[in-house]
Amino acid sequence: MTDTPNAHRAIFFDRDGTLSHEVGYVNHLSRFELLPSTVPAIRRVNEAGWRAIVTTNQAGVARGYFEEWLIHDVHQKLRDELAAGGAFLDDIYFCAHHPTLGKPPYRLDCDCRKPKTGMLLRGAAAFGLDLTKCWVIGDRFSDVKFAHRVGAKGALVLTGYGRGEYEYQRQDWDGEPDHIAENADAAVEWILSLKDEG
Repeated sequence: MTDTPNAHRAIFFDRDGTLSHEVGYVNHLSRFELLPSTVPAIRRVNEAGWRAIVTTNQAGVARGYFEEWLIHDVHQKLRDELAAGGAFLDDIYFCAHHPTLGKPPYRLDCDCRKPKTGMLLRGAAAFGLDLTKCWVIGDRFSDVKFAHRVGAKGALVLTGYGRGEYEYQRQDWDGEPDHIAENADAAVEWILSLKDEG
């Protein structure tokens, strides 16, 4: 991607429940299926000149549910299906750690397990991003907290766990999403409609 006026901006997407169907742990390639909103959402980001980046916790590795190679295979499937729809990701970051379960090197109190901010900071460093002009889209309030910890904005989508969190848990939230949308494409459309000084 060549530099554009918006190249210092990114939308960071959660994976499971946001871009793909929430099935618990994706412990086989056949269990990974994109939501209908995903390709249009990523394509919108690409066309606007923003970076499109995935950040996902994958502690199933630490828990022993699957090997790390499966994550790479799933992400290749994700990239292939996006490409077939004329869309692409600038990068994918994942955390395979858990602070108390599993064996080293995956049993680790790391800085990358959301809502800790390591993956956002890596993306910012790699692409020269201004995180205060970036968004995180996810189906859990923890994705919103993840965004707010670095000065970014967070949108909650009602796919995956999102509708249940909104209906039954929002009274316990220690903050509010900056936007709530039906799905990733609706969230991206709304974000890109905002006007500011850039």
